Amino acid sequence: MENTKKQMTGKVVSNKMQKTVVVAISTYKKNPKYHKFQKTVHKFKARDDSGLLQTGDVVTIEETRPISKGIHHMVIK
Repeated sequence: MENTKKQMTGKVVSNKMQKTVVVAISTYKKNPKYHKFQKTVHKFKARDDSGLLQTGDVVTIEETRPISKGIHHMVIK
């Protein structure tokens, strides 16, 4: 069976929680009416067991089973 877990790369924007960081993922989407590209930012809470990540670090996160109510991702790199 193939690994179907989605991986994303983003920047850590908050590390104020214990073992949890907030990662911002930036993408560009095209506006259907004006045909311009708009930057969209999605924030995900991710589990960080090491606790060594600082704000501004670039990390890769992966989907996992729900760890808690708002945490569904794990920092892998």
